[in-house]
Amino acid sequence: MELQALLAQHLVLPSIPQVIALLLSELERAEPDLKKVSQLISTDPALTTRLLRLSNSAQFKLSGQIHSVSESLAILGLVDVRAMVAEAASAASFKAVPGIHLQRFWSYSLNVAKVARQLAGEVRQNQQAAFTCGLIHAIGELAIHICMPQQAAELDRQIHPLDLGRATAERAAFGFCYAQVGAGLARKWHFPQAMKDALGHQYAPFEGEVYEPLAGVIHLATWRARAAAAELSERELAVTFPGAVGEVLGIDIDMVLQQDAFDWFSSATGSAPL
Repeated sequence: MELQALLAQHLVLPSIPQVIALLLSELERAEPDLKKVSQLISTDPALTTRLLRLSNSAQFKLSGQIHSVSESLAILGLVDVRAMVAEAASAASFKAVPGIHLQRFWSYSLNVAKVARQLAGEVRQNQQAAFTCGLIHAIGELAIHICMPQQAAELDRQIHPLDLGRATAERAAFGFCYAQVGAGLARKWHFPQAMKDALGHQYAPFEGEVYEPLAGVIHLATWRARAAAAELSERELAVTFPGAVGEVLGIDIDMVLQQDAFDWFSSATGSAPL
C-alpha cells in the first residue's frame, strides 16, 4: 500500500477501556474534576489524538495552534468532551490490532511521553508539545498494522514493532515508516507545525538540512523507552545511544538514562504497572 492510500483510510485508533470507563464516570458527575479529566485523557494516545483533532478543527478557529490536552480543554466545553468520549466508547468493541500488544504499546507510549517532557525541559522546548508528541509518536505504527495487516505481519516476523531498528526496516520494506504515517495524519488533522515536523523527522531528526529540536527530543525519548523494553545491557546502551542527536541538543546518555520512570498510567487509573 502506498503512503497516500494509507492516509486516506478511515482510521479508528483503540482507546484504553479502563480510561474510557473512568472518564464516563467522571463526566457524569454534576461538576466533573477537569484536572482528573485532563490527566485521564493524557494517558491515552487515541483519546489525546481525538481531542487535538477536535480542538484544532475549523470549528474553534484555532487550527494548528493547540498542542496539548490542557490547551484543548481550555477551549472546549464539557458537552464537546462528553460527545468525544461517548464516540470513543461506542468504538470500544474495537480492542485488537493485529501484531500489537496494546497494553504494552500504551505503557510504552506513556513512557516516551514522560521522558520527552523532561528532556524538553532540559533544552527549553515546549514541554506540553513534547509530552503530546511522545504520547502519539507511534500512532503511525498502529495505522500500519490496522491498514496493512499482512505486510506488517511479514515484517514483524523479522523485527519487533518496537525494535530500535523498526523505522529503518519499514522504510526498506514499505518505502515509508511509522513516523511519516504519523506526520501525514497530523497534517490531515491540522496539528501545529512543530508537532508535524517532530513526528515526521523523529527517526532522523537532523538528517540533511532538517533541524527540529522537538524531533530530537522524541528520538532520544523513544530510544530510552525501546532500550528499556528490550532490557539492553550497559554495553548495548552505550553502543546504541544516538550520540549525534544528543550532541546537537547538548544531552548525553547519562542525562537520558537518569530521567524519572514515573508510571503515569498507574497514577491516573490506580492500576498496577503494565
